[in-house]
Amino acid sequence: MATDQVAQVRRFNRLVTQRVGALDDHYLARDRPLGEARLLWEIGVDGCDVRTLRSRLALDSGYLSRLLRSLESAGLVTVGAGAHDKRVRTARLTPSGAAERAVLDRRSDELATSLLDPLDETQQGQLVASMATVSRLLTAGAMTYAVADPSTPPAQHCLREYFAELDRRFDVGFDPVRSTVPDAAAFVPPSGALVVASLWSEPLGCGGLLWQEDGSAYIKRMWIDPSARGLGIGRRLLSELEALAARHGCETVRLETNRSLTEAIGLYRSAGYVEVEPFNDEPYAHHWFAKRLRPA
Repeated sequence: MATDQVAQVRRFNRLVTQRVGALDDHYLARDRPLGEARLLWEIGVDGCDVRTLRSRLALDSGYLSRLLRSLESAGLVTVGAGAHDKRVRTARLTPSGAAERAVLDRRSDELATSLLDPLDETQQGQLVASMATVSRLLTAGAMTYAVADPSTPPAQHCLREYFAELDRRFDVGFDPVRSTVPDAAAFVPPSGALVVASLWSEPLGCGGLLWQEDGSAYIKRMWIDPSARGLGIGRRLLSELEALAARHGCETVRLETNRSLTEAIGLYRSAGYVEVEPFNDEPYAHHWFAKRLRPA
């Protein structure tokens, strides 16, 4: 990574914190700093459990507790047991908190307008488009990829959504029992591994590896949530799977896919996969691919 790139990012960070008023203890001319204002917004009108807030805002538990106590002291928030699980602590806005959030929402609109007003129409379009690009890339950079037990809730969520999407998109529907890998337990070590992609602890994708007797790796159950597509996450997840296979000593990875999944076919080809003769009897497959790996 070039030194001038790092310097540019730092300049950008300084400019943004100054322009949005993040340095002011009275953010948006209210009697609280940015952290508390953002927390009010994230709690929202329906409330939010504390664990989710901590993950979503990437805050340590001590700092989040201090922010919540400050908002509680101001009469804006209450923290109590969850409605469905008494072990879960949930933050909710009081009527005063909801009113304060509405004020912050309106003034946030005014701040955004003040950033656009000095610019002409072309510049406004450029700024908004650039912000969208920055937002997309920062989101992609915040994704985490980790090997997970297929029986855990995040992994099960991804697999359920994956099966549901295939059932909608395949001409004949999809029944995982008919597939070559009917049981997710196949991805439990030592026979395989399942990688889950998450954004602030929210599972948004998965991909599995099965170790083959011939020393290759078989990629299966690769899926990205529709809300996260277009961020390059699929390519990154594929790279993570390939790296994991290489570390396991595999020289080749193989996979198959259905003709309905045109975006997946495009991804595999652009990532260096070559179409090969069928190597299994997967009933839902129309294309089989393989790729030689570089040694780990």
